[in-house]
Amino acid sequence: MIVIVDERETVSGGYASWFDREGVSATGLGPKDFDQWVETVSEPDISAVEAFLLGSCPQRQMLSRKIRGRSSAAVIALNDHKSLEETLELFAAGVDDVVRKPVHVREILARIEAIRRRSNRSEHEGVEAGDLRVFFDGRDPEVRGEVLPLPRRERRILEYLVMNKGRRVTKSQIFNSVYGLFGDGIDETVIESHISKLRKRLRERLGYDPIDSQRYLGYRLNYQ
Repeated sequence: MIVIVDERETVSGGYASWFDREGVSATGLGPKDFDQWVETVSEPDISAVEAFLLGSCPQRQMLSRKIRGRSSAAVIALNDHKSLEETLELFAAGVDDVVRKPVHVREILARIEAIRRRSNRSEHEGVEAGDLRVFFDGRDPEVRGEVLPLPRRERRILEYLVMNKGRRVTKSQIFNSVYGLFGDGIDETVIESHISKLRKRLRERLGYDPIDSQRYLGYRLNYQ
């Protein structure tokens, strides 16, 4: 999930809609609401956020430092105007990247993936998990070098499992990652249906089921 912080609802809402069209859950918050949220949100919920976008809002440097105190997710500042002084201050406050608008959401996703690769010290494109190679920029995964087309929700679930490979994640954590923390009107049980279909597709390609599930404990990606 991506969180957009901007004092203009039209901007944050617009970006959230554009990300949704790319199959990425996103939500927009005003600076005051975000300030309170980032201080009180639970660890499982904030761990579902893969990136924070800081648009036009006062005290962006302060918000960036607060994010860094709670999360290692990518932090990208979106600037309306070019300012060397402000850019340097944002980097000093912990921002990973500064981008001047207008910018397409696909470029933002590519920048998030680049930040993730650097933080993982990976020199390879995508993340490998056994016979799987998973990308985080909207592309479908590959199985033994061949593309596996997936519906966007199933693709996002697989990406989340790969990001947490070796760890067990709950249905609620997956739901928050795929539909967002504020996915009102959608029942969490939809995740069970998505995972069932995803497991079938993976089993057909891999010859085994790579998703281990245990009642009450959640899901974990296993691979050979």
